[in-house]
Amino acid sequence: MKNRLLLFIITALLFSFSAVADEEATELNCEVEVNSDKITNGSKEIFKELKQSITDYMNTTKWTNATFGYNERIYCKLMLTLSSWDDATGLMKGDLQIQSQRPVFNSSYTTAVINFRDTKVDFHFETGQQLVFSELEMEDNLTAILNFWAYMIIGMDFDTFELNGGTPYYERAAQVVRLAQSSGESGWKAFEDNTNRSAVLSAFTENNTAAIHQMLYDYHRMGLDQMVVTVDKGRSAITHTLENLAKIYDVAPMSVCLTMFKDAKLDELVNIYSKANATEKENVYEMLYQVYPSEATRLDNIKKTEN
Repeated sequence: MKNRLLLFIITALLFSFSAVADEEATELNCEVEVNSDKITNGSKEIFKELKQSITDYMNTTKWTNATFGYNERIYCKLMLTLSSWDDATGLMKGDLQIQSQRPVFNSSYTTAVINFRDTKVDFHFETGQQLVFSELEMEDNLTAILNFWAYMIIGMDFDTFELNGGTPYYERAAQVVRLAQSSGESGWKAFEDNTNRSAVLSAFTENNTAAIHQMLYDYHRMGLDQMVVTVDKGRSAITHTLENLAKIYDVAPMSVCLTMFKDAKLDELVNIYSKANATEKENVYEMLYQVYPSEATRLDNIKKTEN
């Protein structure tokens, strides 16, 4: 009887440890799409292989030392649209849409954190090619691009839960950029344009745009997460944090972080202020119009919506 009891206890403990291990996961829950409609040469099978390789790479790489449960993974989506492919050299060119979402506490609502299009995506990929992760060197341009966006997705997500929580991951993204800049590949060069990967990194690491971190935290943690409990209090916090847009605009009007915030949040803001009073709507409209005058038509919807 004692031996059976001991066996039962050992079995239960092993099952418990196994269950805990099963619950641990990598950081990303990444969905991948590869659109090759513009490609007319060669076999389409390579694009299916590319999709699976990117999916496996993003979802099986351990990007941080943080512990994630399976249900805590960051949902993101990569949509690669290819414009050309040289089947002799394996060179592919196109653009990459990056999206990520964050759940709002105590609700079924998810909010966009990133909705950005990277237009400088060139890389080589051939049948049977293995995507290899390395922190210390640049394996190839495809993995460098994936590494950069993985760290940005994680960094911005962490920023929404803790003030400056994403800093360690922006530093890792910076290491990716440093390694890639010496490769001569497009999309990494400083001052090449104001929306490439180097510019994105600068927007989240330079002092003059540091208010973006306060914005991400206040908007999500003090704003959206609180709206489930008190709508007016949460919306007021969001109104307050929008003042940071003007601060960034004053010192860096061309910063890509302003565009990134607009593309992720503008439609959501229209919805949030649909129930606000007239004064609050007018204040928010004026703040947003100052930064995004070309979006007047969309911003007009803030004032049109009824209480």
